[in-house]
Amino acid sequence: MTEGKTAYMDLAVGSIVEGKVTGITKFGAFVALPEGKSGMVHISEVAASFVSDIKDFLQEGQQVKVKIINIDQAGRINLSIKKAQPQEPRQERPGGFAPRQPRFQQRSAAPRGRAPQPPRDPATMSFEDKLKAFMSDSESRQADVRHATDRKNGSRRRR
Repeated sequence: MTEGKTAYMDLAVGSIVEGKVTGITKFGAFVALPEGKSGMVHISEVAASFVSDIKDFLQEGQQVKVKIINIDQAGRINLSIKKAQPQEPRQERPGGFAPRQPRFQQRSAAPRGRAPQPPRDPATMSFEDKLKAFMSDSESRQADVRHATDRKNGSRRRR
């Protein structure tokens, strides 16, 4: 009884075990695991790169190291070869792109078609001038939002 418990512990989700490829299909490969169990490696879990033909990566009888990624209620064991391999740390490439700013910060505050006005000192502006500037900016932003929403919906707003 203790041997059965040990075998079950070896086949826990997250563990890495050795197995032998027993069959290959167009969607994956079947692998014989220890203690007479078997599992399947889906084609998307064979390699980190795109796999169009699994036979380019595996042959029947080949010994492979696999990671158990799932055991469903029916007892089927899902395996991964690519997750069993050590992950290479991602390196920053020189000359990469600058971090992207949110779209609302990319646009200039000036309405389209007009030359940008130099910002005025709010301390010297009257209340009416501040209100006028606020209303103009608000209408411009609302028009931009409406325009973007109409483009996403694929239709024009009807009046």
